[in-house]
Amino acid sequence: MTRVCLVGDPEVNLQYELLSRETSREALATYDLERPFENALAVRTVSVGAAVSLLNDLDWYLTRFVDEALVQEPSVSEAEWLSRSLADELRNGALEAGDTGEFCKIYGLERPDEPESDHDGDEEGEDLEERPTRPRLVEPLYVRRTDDELPEYDLREVADTLVVRLTEAEYSP
Repeated sequence: MTRVCLVGDPEVNLQYELLSRETSREALATYDLERPFENALAVRTVSVGAAVSLLNDLDWYLTRFVDEALVQEPSVSEAEWLSRSLADELRNGALEAGDTGEFCKIYGLERPDEPESDHDGDEEGEDLEERPTRPRLVEPLYVRRTDDELPEYDLREVADTLVVRLTEAEYSP
């Protein structure tokens, strides 16, 4: 199954914006929504073609509310994601799967602090349920894969990373 992940602009509530509008709500109605990252929604589709088609259907909303539209295609990589443009090129046959790994950006993944179990909130009275519980994508590092190796993410200390393959045109070191 191919996954699509929409990462929202930090200034908007992505789930609200997409589900409060009839056209985007209908486009997403047949999918089970997941929330893999803070302010992100993901769905599973049957193919890269279906993923690109869904992104095209949502284009008006993506332009306004989404910072990043990602596609994960297992036939290309089980762990790395593709940019929307790269997924489009794959679907159209402009690139082969083996030609997609040179240009990348690596996001840091910050995980929220684990809540302490001995109290119900922090010093400011914040409820634990209001705290973010999903990892947050931070500061992308643009890299070029050489000898099948990616440089390490070194912009800040992070719990993990997420690699997104890019087209050469999207690559900006």
